[in-house]
Amino acid sequence: MSQLNKLRWQCRRGLKELDYLLVNYLEYQYPTASVAEQQNFSRLLELEDDVLQAYLLGDSLVEDAGLAEVVRAVRQGLQTNMAAPIDAL
Repeated sequence: MSQLNKLRWQCRRGLKELDYLLVNYLEYQYPTASVAEQQNFSRLLELEDDVLQAYLLGDSLVEDAGLAEVVRAVRQGLQTNMAAPIDAL
């Protein structure tokens, strides 16, 4: 399985809100992100769903600088990119 396919699989969390945010980032921003940001995105996907959701929805402060950067990018991407409809996930 290629790295991109592995990441795509990891983006499927079973929570439509998370799926939407993560797949949007993977499709539109990940390909042009720096290597460091790509590594941080992989680290982000290793988090438990409840922690990930709290970070992405702004309910919890992200203390790790690398993760905070990618969380910001995921949130900004939602505002600037056209993503697939949630039902398409």
